[in-house]
Amino acid sequence: MTTPVSASAPVFSGEFVDLTLTNVTKVSHDSSIFRFAFPGADDDSGLITASAILIKYAGANGKNIIRPYTPISDPRTKGYLDLLVKVYPEGKASKHIHSLKPGDKLAFKGPIIKYPWTPNKDASIVLIGGGTGITPLYQLIHEITSNRAEDKTEITLLFGNKTADDILLYDELKSIAAKDDKFKVYFTVEQNAPEGTIPGFITDSLVKKAIGDKDFKSLKFFVCGPPGLYNAISGPKVSPTDQGELTGLLKSYGVEKEQVFKF
Repeated sequence: MTTPVSASAPVFSGEFVDLTLTNVTKVSHDSSIFRFAFPGADDDSGLITASAILIKYAGANGKNIIRPYTPISDPRTKGYLDLLVKVYPEGKASKHIHSLKPGDKLAFKGPIIKYPWTPNKDASIVLIGGGTGITPLYQLIHEITSNRAEDKTEITLLFGNKTADDILLYDELKSIAAKDDKFKVYFTVEQNAPEGTIPGFITDSLVKKAIGDKDFKSLKFFVCGPPGLYNAISGPKVSPTDQGELTGLLKSYGVEKEQVFKF
């Protein structure tokens, strides 16, 4: 059962609400951007950076399937939100979303607050991501770089993928980097790395190169990606309320657990 949204209330205020799919834009061989319209064209989302939402639908057995997703649209955007979704062979929710056609509805609930950002909250941040783990990191990048008059935070992004075709939001990230000298991005590609990317994985030497002469103790790190990336970089998150112990490369640099946020 979903709750109707009043004209004066934000769309996401803690209850499930049905939104209508209006447009699908294919961005890679297995990923698309899905635009869902709010009930009113001038409705506010009620989301902040960085936050996520839940989607819900009835599975084949009639039981509800609920999964978290991070919108890539600006939380201040009125009238709609955009979800970047990669379809996985065994991913029930991603396969369901990819089966939707314009006019279909999907239930959403939010906001799920992850890391409330305020301008200059951290002087210099390092974002380490892989695959679809880019979505919450992109929220931070967009929020900070679109508010440069106030927010002077320096951003370094290390983004790993299997192939060049797997790099999501590549054009958007390159465009931001070209215009913003406080944002640096390093793309790693495991297979057939093209020009402008780094062959292989996010390694110790790459992390040290990207950070340069900055003191590791002065940085805030954000990590999001597949299990292998977490294991190598920071150790896994235990649950939404338990960040787990810090291990991996970041631990080896003497970084403290409080300096790292795992999405």
